[in-house]
Amino acid sequence: MKIKVPTLETERLILRSWTKKDAPALYEYAKNPNVGPAAGWRPHASVQESKAIIDRIFRVNTTWAIVHKADDKVIGSIGLEPDKIRTGISSRELGYSLSEDYWGRGIMTEAAGRIIDYAFQEMGLKVLMIRTSETNHRSQSVISKCGFTYEGTLRDAYRIYDGSLRETRIYSMLRSEYLDARK
Repeated sequence: MKIKVPTLETERLILRSWTKKDAPALYEYAKNPNVGPAAGWRPHASVQESKAIIDRIFRVNTTWAIVHKADDKVIGSIGLEPDKIRTGISSRELGYSLSEDYWGRGIMTEAAGRIIDYAFQEMGLKVLMIRTSETNHRSQSVISKCGFTYEGTLRDAYRIYDGSLRETRIYSMLRSEYLDARK
């Protein structure tokens, strides 16, 4: 089943549904060995693989394509997946990736802020969770800037694309914390 996500905007970005036509743009940034492995997935090997990811993962989950308004280019993805840790409550896990060409510009923090608003205001979530590895300092910076609280680290809790196990740092934001920060 395909999920249609609403189009959302920020000052510099349009967040919209993925289409099959986005496969070359996804491949362009996802083939970079500096992007996927930091999140535990292998670099894409072809445009066909990127197209399959769009069909099998992005379009069946609550996942947005991040479009940079200045050049009308797909530069990343951001999504809300079921929270596998907090089952049975109104919680989702935030996940994202961004083209290395756009790192260091505050773009992911901007996109994540808009999705956090959507998660609490439109979806009515009680908890928003995010996790990353001990070594993914860029993601940890985004997480900190967005106001998440560190909960702890699970050891050997995430199997990455090469079969190895990785620790995972868990962060969360409660609805009450989100509302307090908005005041």
